[in-house]
Amino acid sequence: MAESVELPSRLAILPFKNKVLLPGAIIRIRCTSPTSVKLVEQELWQREEKGLIGILPVRDAAEIKPVGPTVSEGTDSANQNTRVQGGSSDSHKLDTKRQNDVVHWHNRGVAARPLHLSRGVEKPSGRVTYTVVLEGLCRFSVQELSTRGIYHTARITSLEMTKTELEQVEQDPDFIMLSRQFKATAMELISVLELKQKTGGRTKVLLDNVPVHKLADIFVASFEISFEEQLSMLDSVDPKVRLSKATELVDRHLQSIRVAEKITQKVEGQLSKSQKEFLLRQQMRAIKEELGDNDDDEDDLAALERKMQSARMPQNIWKHAHRELRRLKKMQPQQPGYNSSRVYLELLADLPWQKASEEVELDLRAAQKRLDSDHYGLVKVKQRIIEYLAVRKLKPDARGPVLCFVGPPGVGKTSLASSIAAALGRKFVRISLGGVKDEADIRGHRRTYVGSMPGRLIDGLKRVAVCNPVMLLDEVDKTGSDIRGDPASALLEVLDPEQNKSFNDHYLNVPFDLSKVIFVATANRLQPIPPPLRDRMEVIELPGYTPEEKLHIAMQHLIPRVLDQHGLSSEFLQIPEAMVKLVIHRYTREAGVRNLERNLAALARAAAVRVLEQEQVVPLNKGMQGLTTPLVENRLADSTEVEMEVIPMGVNSRDITNTFRIASPLVVDETMLEKVLGPPRFDGSEAAERVATPGVSVGLVWTAFGGEVQFVEATAMVGKGELHLTGQLGDVIKESAQIALTWVRARATDLRLAAEEGFNLLEGRDVHIHFPAGAVPKDGPSAGVTLVTALVSLFSQQRVRSDTAMTGEMTLRGLVLPVGGVKDKILAAHRYGIKRVILPERNLKDLVEVPSSVLANLEILLAKRVEDVLEHAFDGGCPWRQHSKL
Repeated sequence: MAESVELPSRLAILPFKNKVLLPGAIIRIRCTSPTSVKLVEQELWQREEKGLIGILPVRDAAEIKPVGPTVSEGTDSANQNTRVQGGSSDSHKLDTKRQNDVVHWHNRGVAARPLHLSRGVEKPSGRVTYTVVLEGLCRFSVQELSTRGIYHTARITSLEMTKTELEQVEQDPDFIMLSRQFKATAMELISVLELKQKTGGRTKVLLDNVPVHKLADIFVASFEISFEEQLSMLDSVDPKVRLSKATELVDRHLQSIRVAEKITQKVEGQLSKSQKEFLLRQQMRAIKEELGDNDDDEDDLAALERKMQSARMPQNIWKHAHRELRRLKKMQPQQPGYNSSRVYLELLADLPWQKASEEVELDLRAAQKRLDSDHYGLVKVKQRIIEYLAVRKLKPDARGPVLCFVGPPGVGKTSLASSIAAALGRKFVRISLGGVKDEADIRGHRRTYVGSMPGRLIDGLKRVAVCNPVMLLDEVDKTGSDIRGDPASALLEVLDPEQNKSFNDHYLNVPFDLSKVIFVATANRLQPIPPPLRDRMEVIELPGYTPEEKLHIAMQHLIPRVLDQHGLSSEFLQIPEAMVKLVIHRYTREAGVRNLERNLAALARAAAVRVLEQEQVVPLNKGMQGLTTPLVENRLADSTEVEMEVIPMGVNSRDITNTFRIASPLVVDETMLEKVLGPPRFDGSEAAERVATPGVSVGLVWTAFGGEVQFVEATAMVGKGELHLTGQLGDVIKESAQIALTWVRARATDLRLAAEEGFNLLEGRDVHIHFPAGAVPKDGPSAGVTLVTALVSLFSQQRVRSDTAMTGEMTLRGLVLPVGGVKDKILAAHRYGIKRVILPERNLKDLVEVPSSVLANLEILLAKRVEDVLEHAFDGGCPWRQHSKL
């Protein structure tokens, strides 16, 4: 121990934030802030003799009221753990982040001297740091606090007693009694620690050689006590007060050790060799008993067991779940597998093993009425749904086919599935498969993986809480396959009624019966669906709507829904049928009605602004009161009376909008259409303008968004007889272009495109064929006749009729083969204002599906050979056909 030292009248001050250094304690600090580095460098490092510095506790202004001087300079925070007699401490970090915070300095501190000092340089910043081992010497009192450069100094007064005063205190009977009591308690603590840690020898030496008033500081410095208790010990200048507080703290530390030993002995006495795995759980119970908290920590597991019993699992699954529950009860909550096992059992308890929704008495007329009210048109589709429901009524447990609605976006595929659920009185759950590439999304992840979870099907059944819902597998054509598996192959088991009775989710690892679930699938295209999966489903195609059908849908469904969504009614906005027709023809060319609804919503938003901009005059009714505000006073300047209705809390938006009154409803006209929606996007003259020159023909193609009109442009230039194709084309359409050019070159003389036999059409020139909208991928064989027509028009310099569109695959011999998507293509031609459509002769049967209102406005021309196509495509027929030798 250090002897008493004579303190100078002024010391450099190193602040300790929320920490206290007591006399006799040793601490190691690391100085990194500019303030502390400067202090150590000038006061300790550059001096030949060991200097002294003052350690002064500080605390934030937000914590307690200030005690002692208050400054707004930056302070350093200390993070210390002291150890007696030369033991090292944790690193002391000086925080410089809060340079402008107001801090409060304690008025008493401890003088310290360095036992070890080392200098370091951080790389790559080059910042200088110091590591200092300090020993607390004696207490002092701050008389005046000032600054020296960037660090603080203080004028101090020593609080240590003189030798004469100390001898008088040591003869005081009270001090002698306190000393004996402290030494007895300290000796008892040392004995306990010696049994536990085998480190009591050096501490016993302290008891014999160090004065008792210094022992109090040393012992207390070795405990983990609060900052307030540390300050209390620092302020205890009187040795008797210091001994009293130290005895209390040592006794408290001794009692805490005894309580811990008591708990450990109680637990160990209750354990046998076969119960070692329960050690932590028994300790927790003993701790709760010691605290008087006798709550049963197994209440949650008991509740989980009751929940599992009420889930009505099959017998084989209950055995598996009960075995897992027994294993969970033996586990400790801190074990890694505890939470995963508990979550697994909760999932088993939440699944609807036998809970089914009661089906309502199926009424086909009510179902038909519901379908008609929800969907306009789609006669064939709704008839197939009624047939499906009729079979379900006659045989409720029938394993009917899985319906797959295929069609472009916005035609009502998802809403049809929800209508089926409503007609059956079952719950509806939607499973989105768009973009799913991991087979585990269908079958689930195995529980051996971190973050494992059940598949989407099991998760959907958990959410809907019944085992017989109507489950919609949405966008089944958008699944993909990669190294993680093939989700489409996993769906084979789900959609097979012979296999889904025992569907095995990898996470559950027990079979689950999916046979009671009614599956409905939707897709935009059939081609991406693998043939085995397509074989599991009955495909029902939903083509696009005709303009007449769109008009009815808009008037009966879209406009009322849009008005309700925007807080309007027919009293505020009216959209006549003529304006809806203009929106359909000039602003939308889609198979569905989504863009139509967006345009109607734009009109509703404009109407909402107009309604709020108009002055609202509300009649004074019961429950209203006048308002006296500057706004009202300004409105009353012309002696008119304005009163505002008091709207009660809790009314919905519809009630609020009904309080507005306008002079007359807003009626949409052409001027408002152009102002809100902009100039018309489409007009009927597009085809005529684009087919104004030879070498251009109009084709019909099918896409995932329905039928579309595709223009084909061909031109010739000086070259080497090469064929150039552009427009982001697939392999099939490139081959069709090559076939078309070959056929035209082979028939050049017969079609009078060449003067004599053997003349090469491509002699000295290249042909470039372009499909506009080059950013859209295009592929398929149905553009064959369109390519031939464009080439013949190019070489003959004859224009193709602008009111004629065509589709069909051609062979090298000139036969026209049938194609698919005829209804969608004809509807697309009708939307574009095409009057004549050339179809393969073998597609005549497909015209049955086309609405009669569309056929009444179109002239359908059938072609068996390419010559028939050319006959219909040019004005006045094909003048060269009479010379043909074919």
